Amino acid sequence: MSTGRTRRSVLLAGIVALTTVTALAAGGCATGGTAAKPAPAVSTQDQVGGTVTVWSWDVAAKALKRLAPEFEKQHPGVKIDVVDIGYDNAYDKITVGLKSGSGLPDILQVEGPKMQSYLSSFPNGFYDLTALAGKDKGDFNAAAWRTGTDDSGKVFALPWDIGPCGLFYRTDVFKDAGVDPASIKTWDDYVAAGEQIKAKTGKKLLVIDPTKDSTFPTLLQQQGQRFFVDGKVAVNTPRAVKAMTVLKTLADKGLVDYEKGWDALVAATKDGKVATTPTAVWWSGTLSSEMAELKDKFAVAPLPAFEPGGTQTSNDGGSLLSISAQTKNSATAAAFMRFVLTDTGNQVSMLKNEGLFPAYMPALSDSYVTGPQDYYGGQTAFKTFADLAKSIPPVEYTGDNSKAADIIDQATAGVMQGGKDPKAALDSAAQQIASATGRQIVPGS
Repeated sequence: MSTGRTRRSVLLAGIVALTTVTALAAGGCATGGTAAKPAPAVSTQDQVGGTVTVWSWDVAAKALKRLAPEFEKQHPGVKIDVVDIGYDNAYDKITVGLKSGSGLPDILQVEGPKMQSYLSSFPNGFYDLTALAGKDKGDFNAAAWRTGTDDSGKVFALPWDIGPCGLFYRTDVFKDAGVDPASIKTWDDYVAAGEQIKAKTGKKLLVIDPTKDSTFPTLLQQQGQRFFVDGKVAVNTPRAVKAMTVLKTLADKGLVDYEKGWDALVAATKDGKVATTPTAVWWSGTLSSEMAELKDKFAVAPLPAFEPGGTQTSNDGGSLLSISAQTKNSATAAAFMRFVLTDTGNQVSMLKNEGLFPAYMPALSDSYVTGPQDYYGGQTAFKTFADLAKSIPPVEYTGDNSKAADIIDQATAGVMQGGKDPKAALDSAAQQIASATGRQIVPGS
């Protein structure tokens, strides 16, 4: 989901992935051990009615609870029961339910990369939405749509929110350092600006958690790939080396403030230790809610590109809604999902009230999204992200994404804090991932 939990969720995702693999080894590879059985499809003949239970968490659950009464009003007799299961326990509960074949609700919220892991491990654990929702493909962000489909293109979840990335920066710090933000076109420009900012103000450029950080995968997706390409390990490709080299350069020049844990990351920004945060749109909610006193001191811009004229965004975060194969009321579940996810008014209301940035592209043309934002001194900050969302590169995820992420975290720490060579560190990481997953490494890496 697109909240501050996104960065600190990475560790839990790795733990959950290990739990899933262990469970699979003990007793089968799909819901109820019936991998050969095709996933059920939503019936278009059934009437909307009865009760639907939804598992969600945090602000996403608040959004669903707020929207449910209007859906119930439109469908007399229907009851939508939204249960906030808490993020920390969410995937444990979902994994247990998928493995046992019982105990799951009608609708599940799942983050994009995790959905891909579930589709690999539990291929018939969710309803096939292809016939019902396939026509909606063009209305959703392409990168987010990919996270809800399997390798054959079948649709098992609909995108909810996304995390297009940009550069948040302190306007006062840039002014004091004499740096024009418009001059930052590439990552080389970003490094040069950081050196000037440090020299003039003593402030560092960005903050990173040395144990768990999403910057490397963000830089990799900006170039159009993730950890795997065509099912093969791709963490030591030329693109990956470019991404890791940017991080090593920032570290070598002393432009990084290292802080462990989400609260410390927020505090470093609030205390003015760093001048920028290259991250996703959900950071805006953290700024406005936890740093209200810094109103008018932040602005946003596209990410620096790797080459002049190159892609200037990526994606970090985002979730989907799916229908559990255990539901007895798929028609109503599907109707509620479409009510939440394919209605511009509802999508915009979730951005206004809960900070969920829409994956539904028609909503990005709404006047609230394109208009001035008070926190940013009247800058059309959300429009910047809406424009960037159109060019988020779709990338490949696999069921081994969490395993790869844990290994990459170690490699990143070794490069940034241990001084290791980016190519050597990534070559080693690729070998480790290949050994852990049984996958081949992309030839020529």
